[in-house]
Amino acid sequence: MEKTSGGKQSLFLARRQALAQRLKARQIRGLVVSDPSNLFYLTGFRGSAGLAYLEAKAAILWVDPRYTLQARGQAQGVEVAEVRIGLTQFAGCWLSRNSCGRVGFEDTHLSQKNFSLLREAAGGKLIWVPSGSVARALRAVKDEMEIEAIRRACELTGKVFQSVKSTIRPGVRELDLAAEMEYRMKREGAEGPAFETIVASGPRTALPHARPSSKLLEEGDLVILDLGAILSGYCSDLTRTLFCGRPSARIRRLYKGVRAAQLKAIEGVFAGVKAEEVDGLARRELAARRLDKYFTHSTGHGVGIEIHEEPKIARREAVKLQPGNVITIEPGVYVEGLGGVRIEDTLLVTREGCQLLTPSPKDDWMID
Repeated sequence: MEKTSGGKQSLFLARRQALAQRLKARQIRGLVVSDPSNLFYLTGFRGSAGLAYLEAKAAILWVDPRYTLQARGQAQGVEVAEVRIGLTQFAGCWLSRNSCGRVGFEDTHLSQKNFSLLREAAGGKLIWVPSGSVARALRAVKDEMEIEAIRRACELTGKVFQSVKSTIRPGVRELDLAAEMEYRMKREGAEGPAFETIVASGPRTALPHARPSSKLLEEGDLVILDLGAILSGYCSDLTRTLFCGRPSARIRRLYKGVRAAQLKAIEGVFAGVKAEEVDGLARRELAARRLDKYFTHSTGHGVGIEIHEEPKIARREAVKLQPGNVITIEPGVYVEGLGGVRIEDTLLVTREGCQLLTPSPKDDWMID
């Protein structure tokens, strides 16, 4: 859904105003933004390098000459300044002249070296406050434009998976399947994969983050496909597990257990529930089937500009889900020497429950 330039400016302005309110609550005057994902979220600029200073009454983006034209075309409602030498030092000197008091910086992104350069150039006028989580916390709740972008990315990903599924058979190489899915994503309009596409087969499916290899699929193999696309700057995430042939009773038990755990967790997703409670639903279902010892990662994560965002759906995560959170639910079991099963969907949290954004079938998992 395209928006007018004025609509985009209003949207980015609203995000910066929300940021300013959070900074004010922490008695921080402004924030130096260095994380490219946060720069995109708060200004619209999608370059890989730049610095911005954002506060209630100021919004300036500094870029080097490689990005000047791009920044002027993409950044919404901010001053764009080209800096030819020493971006970090220039920003520090500007701050020494134009700001004072407590200023935040993204300690989770800005390197110690660059922070030292920034602080030295600014002199002793400022009090520096680590504030790396402020913008990321804002990004956890998606607005209408973001939800629409993620929804379209999920639809594209599901379409690609379904189109490639008919080509999966013994004798096909893992690397070729991964390359084909990434090729078809781009043919469908994706900017690229949201992460390195995972294709693993046979005993290699016991590796949760297996990279595709030159292994050929064989009769009797489990096959895990984990893929996602970037569209309009936003990610999708989908995992399906298939089986080449007729599975044994043990393989069926693994698949049915993971499928039941995922359904149980999805049923427990709604605004106000704690993330750890959703994680617990999946774990308890696997425990009831004596499969919990094979579950080695968290149940899910937020999705947005980056493939892993807040909130985390994991143990000891007491944050409550909010309407507008976009999360994955992806329980898995991994048995050394046998293989693994993982099923993952991307969901939108709503006041009433959740919406499934990746509606690809999960029950037709056997490939004859």
